[in-house]
Order: sequence, then structure tokens, then C-alpha cells
Amino acid sequence: MKRWMLLALSAAVVASPGLAKTKPAAAPKAPAELKWMDAPAALPHGGQMAVVSGDPSKKGMFTIHLKAPANYAVPPHWHPTDEKVTLISGKMVYGMSDQLSRSNGQPLAVGESVVMKAKEHHWVFTGDGAEVELTAMGPFMITYVDPKDDPRNVAAGAKKKP
Repeated sequence: MKRWMLLALSAAVVASPGLAKTKPAAAPKAPAELKWMDAPAALPHGGQMAVVSGDPSKKGMFTIHLKAPANYAVPPHWHPTDEKVTLISGKMVYGMSDQLSRSNGQPLAVGESVVMKAKEHHWVFTGDGAEVELTAMGPFMITYVDPKDDPRNVAAGAKKKP
């Protein structure tokens, strides 16, 4: 028994220097510390975004808050990784299909979450506006079911016109 305890204690001592070198994860920002900016060009115009933790442009877990104005809609799209969406405030409706349907969506209650599975086609829209928290693995990517719905394509088309 003493031999096993001595072996376990030795292993703990040997392992502890490696543990001391690990870097603690950065604490998420408090709501008052969030820096709001326009949402990325991949989302419809009018939304705002604040990074809570991580970096959505890099590989790894991230959390952001998105503010969407009244009647804001993100047409059917999908992501290469799962995303967890939690309603912080306001009203938001979502659906899992290739067609946005304002009459067949599922409302989220404040504090309620839904996980959109990787490559699952889904859409969202707001009533009077909403703030959501989105957690996923980066880098953040979005692919619209219909390329005509992609705001990046609309912006590129507008730039090409004389």
C-alpha cells in the first residue's frame, strides 16, 4: 500500500510542473465590457456583434452576442460546425428548413437555447428585435442555401454595376 501511495505522490510531483505552465482560459467579458460593432458582411445589414470570448475568425471555441433590429431575418443557411444559440432578450423565431416561414417557426423564450447541428439548414427572424448569444467552433463560416440570399453576393453585385 505504501508503495502505491509513494508511486502516486511521485507521479503528482512529476506532473505538477507541467500543470503550472498551462495558461488559464481568459474570462468572458461582462456585458458592460462588450465592444459592439457592425455584424460581419456575411450577415444581413443592420445587426451588431460583440465578442464575449475567443475569436470567431480563428480556429477554436468562441462566444459572441448578436443584436438584431426589429424584423431582422437571416435566410436559410448552414455552418460547418454546431452552433448553440441562446436568446438573451427580445423575440426570435427559428426554423430548420430550406424556406424561411414566418408562420411555421419555433419561438425561443428568453434564456432558452437551441443547437443548430453542423450542416443543418436553418433560419431565424426577430419580432421587435433581439439579442442572442452564439457559441461555436471557429472560424465562423456561413453558407446560404440560396446564394442570392448571401449579403456578400449582393454587395459584390452592387460594386460591379457601373
